[in-house]
Amino acid sequence: MAIISSPRDANRIPMIMGSLDTDGVTPTLIKVNPTNHALKVSDGTTGSSFSVSTAQRDANRVPVLWGISSADGITSTYIAVNSSGELLIKST
Repeated sequence: MAIISSPRDANRIPMIMGSLDTDGVTPTLIKVNPTNHALKVSDGTTGSSFSVSTAQRDANRVPVLWGISSADGITSTYIAVNSSGELLIKST
């Protein structure tokens, strides 16, 4: 899969991306509902556990989103997105 470049708005601010859940490294755009402006999500999923230790970047070197692990509050981890551009969440 070719590495994408995050689109930018008129002020050159890049769109948000996460890492593809099937490999943990492919930058993937996170989709938003154009009517209510809410993030598209896939609830109840757990993502994957790839050992990725550095934030991936798009073709223009814009990094994907990362978060802090809920397990220890210290370890950084990638934020997973599925192939439909839905942010993977587990709300329960």
